Amino acid sequence: MDEKEKTPAQKRREELLNPRKNGYDRLASEDEAAMQGYCEDYKKFLNAAKTEREAVEETVRLAQAKGFVPFTRGMSVAPGDKLYRVNRGKAVMLAVIGEKSLADGVSIGAAHIDSPRLDVKPQPLYEEAEMGFLKTHYYGGIKKYQWVAIPLELHGVVVKRDGSTVQVAIGAAPGDPMFTVDDLLPHLGGEQGKKPMSEAIPGENLNILVGSRPFRDDEGGDRVKLAIMDILNQKYGLVEDDFISAELEAVPAFQACDIGFDRSLIGAYGQDDRVCAFAALAALLETERPVHTSVCMLADKEEIGSEGVTGMRSAAFDTFMSDLCDAQRVPLKTCYEHSFCLSADVTAAYDPNFPEVYDKRNAARVNYGMGFCKYTGARGKSGASDAAAEVVGFVRRTLDAAGVIWQMSELGAVDAGGGGTVAAYMAERDIDTLDAGVPVLSMHAPFEVTGKLDCYMTYKGMKAVYQA
Repeated sequence: MDEKEKTPAQKRREELLNPRKNGYDRLASEDEAAMQGYCEDYKKFLNAAKTEREAVEETVRLAQAKGFVPFTRGMSVAPGDKLYRVNRGKAVMLAVIGEKSLADGVSIGAAHIDSPRLDVKPQPLYEEAEMGFLKTHYYGGIKKYQWVAIPLELHGVVVKRDGSTVQVAIGAAPGDPMFTVDDLLPHLGGEQGKKPMSEAIPGENLNILVGSRPFRDDEGGDRVKLAIMDILNQKYGLVEDDFISAELEAVPAFQACDIGFDRSLIGAYGQDDRVCAFAALAALLETERPVHTSVCMLADKEEIGSEGVTGMRSAAFDTFMSDLCDAQRVPLKTCYEHSFCLSADVTAAYDPNFPEVYDKRNAARVNYGMGFCKYTGARGKSGASDAAAEVVGFVRRTLDAAGVIWQMSELGAVDAGGGGTVAAYMAERDIDTLDAGVPVLSMHAPFEVTGKLDCYMTYKGMKAVYQA
């Protein structure tokens, strides 16, 4: 409708009200091709980075291709320098030095690269009824029943007696064997079916089936276990004690793919939070000589509380930032108090199949763009950083100016549950922080779903923040 044809009431409605609109009704034509190309790159990242270690390796590979170099303590820095530092192989920090001093603060994109999975126990291998299994301890918040009767891959590292390290990746390459956790058949599952879903599959039953063929010409016990160890010894030089110093993760054997007749969605394992991690990374890789120094922090351990030396609570990030500040003789506290962080983590997408757990007016919608969360937490915002109105206003202006499609959202209905992100730990450092990220369907399931438009707009939003 032409502006002249609008009635006073229609004009007033547009001025005062804020109707929510599907992102595809607002998508600029020049963004369409860019969105498709970005999502293809994102799917490649997902397939290459099924663990936090692999995510770091892929991040470094992509960063080096863009001219990033390792940052060591004592290095001098200049505007336009591209730097990175790896923390123990499971977290990584990157920076592009800006025109202004670090005393004026930095723009931070923080995300996590760990995802829910099954971790192999330190003494895992056993044989029962002439079948071989690996005992596991699940990592992060999962619905245990979702992890049975699906194909699994095994990824990780083993440190042997002599200190040498062996990389393990079984199931991802064409022709590789896969693994699974078996489930009870429905014909005999009457009692199992009476249990609550949270109890139907006990954690100690998440045992990975890894073989069934006994070692030939041996009359001792555990012949299947011996045969499996023989395979591992011949391929990797391992003995059973080496499991004690191993980090082996069982992850779903799914490749990232398009979902829907219209290919508007992406389905894959580990999108929480690699969808935001890739957006934060890809945006930084495209950043050249920003006004303020731009920093990307990809952390480990978020799914279990951000603890440990590679989590967001560790001093590793402070050390990295302190070394940058030292290069410009700027106090770290001065840098922090003028900085801004976008805590890039996923939020729950409204699912019409389960409407009772959402506040429909405030829930994030698929295809409505990057989702802001002023607060997360649970039980009265417990565990949330709760960004100030001024912080939200700054991000609104920044993203609107960059043509980013975004939405305000909450994780779920009040008293329905909740969750947290790394935002609280950034805020504790005296850094203004806001949660923002991609709405996800089936979050924490072995196969999660996101909207391509939301993925791309999160990348575009991160880029706008870096360049603000």
